[in-house]
Amino acid sequence: MHKWLARYPKKPHQCKAALLWQVAAGDTNRNYADVCIDWDVILNGPGSEGPWPDCQGSLRSDWALSERKLTDLRRFAEEIQDGDVVVLRLGTTEVLAYGIVVGDYAWHESFGDIDGWDLHHVRRVRWLASDPNGLMSFPTYTMKLGDTVQRMDAPPVLDWLAAQEPAPTVLQRPLEALPQAPKALAWDEIAECLFDQGVGSTAIRALSHELDELRRIAKWYERHDPPSESETIAYLTVPLLRALGWTPQRMAIEWNRVDVALFDRLPRSDAQLTVVVEVKPKDRSCLSARSQAQDYAQQPGRDRCQRLIVTDGMRYAVYFKQDDGHFPARPDAYLNLASLRTHYPSLRCQGAREALLYMSADWVPAR
Repeated sequence: MHKWLARYPKKPHQCKAALLWQVAAGDTNRNYADVCIDWDVILNGPGSEGPWPDCQGSLRSDWALSERKLTDLRRFAEEIQDGDVVVLRLGTTEVLAYGIVVGDYAWHESFGDIDGWDLHHVRRVRWLASDPNGLMSFPTYTMKLGDTVQRMDAPPVLDWLAAQEPAPTVLQRPLEALPQAPKALAWDEIAECLFDQGVGSTAIRALSHELDELRRIAKWYERHDPPSESETIAYLTVPLLRALGWTPQRMAIEWNRVDVALFDRLPRSDAQLTVVVEVKPKDRSCLSARSQAQDYAQQPGRDRCQRLIVTDGMRYAVYFKQDDGHFPARPDAYLNLASLRTHYPSLRCQGAREALLYMSADWVPAR
């Protein structure tokens, strides 16, 4: 056994359960492993009610959170200890990273919107090896499904873990500094930014009114049945795009498999396509739609398509085409209509001002 695990029993599957953990990095629909790996963290939620343990009352009464989930949060905040070993998993087969816990539990505002999930509960981890696309695969159900945090007791994973040999420099490397918390953004600041870029006062007032209406509709959906993808397009996404200057003539819904296609000029054709908008039902992962949107944008004849927008009707991420013809893994700007922010450091991207500007019909990317 390598000396990095010398503190543990020689037979890894006989390790004390409290020393080895598996922690989920979302699920197959919403994978936030890259955020965990980038910032040397593991995350848990919901966290919008504040730090543990003071949040327990609100989570029980207002969220009606199950005792099982409260136990999961307690495990994350109290039972995981400095020096424990963590395996970052996706599903029951994929190990994306492994590392050592550093320090105590914390609550951090920067992780309040991770693809729509509020994951403010934070533990620091010095990752010793990682790959957000998959570091090691095991047979189905090797790891436990369910709770975010569970004790690791799968012999194949533990045997593999004990055979790893991280370099001394990796064992001693400094942790990535946590991002600064984003600031709330007043509408006047957004309006000034749009006005400086040539958007007229009438259009800005109309956009402000539309944002209020969209938030009202979204809250109605939260109190009742969630919308389908078609409703999300019709009642949330298209109204915002209209308010941003896109006319029906330059906008096509369900066009050649594209949810919403935006054109810089007429006629509406592959050659004039400038933005692909991929829409998911409200409260579903929108960032996971990037690869599908890119596939549509890169089809033959669509060379003028310079932007991708992925959304669930309330959250929008904008991507620009790079010089190599591909779109980046991270958005260039991100917007949550329910909580306008200056920037999103956890995603290393710009915030509401830039997202609204980049989504507008009058804005043209630098070529």
